[in-house]
Amino acid sequence: MERSEILRSIMRILRLSRKPDLEEFRLSLRICLLGIGIVGVFAFIIQLISTLIIGFGG
Repeated sequence: MERSEILRSIMRILRLSRKPDLEEFRLSLRICLLGIGIVGVFAFIIQLISTLIIGFGG
């Protein structure tokens, strides 16, 4: 792709985009925080299991 095509594509996307309203923003925020929380819980469980294995095995 040429630079001019990339710039046209970027400008087209910017024209079509809009600012989210408060309800949509809150929903996106909740989804992101829920995802971060789930990843954190999985990481904690994995670390807990590895600590228990190393603690009892060593």
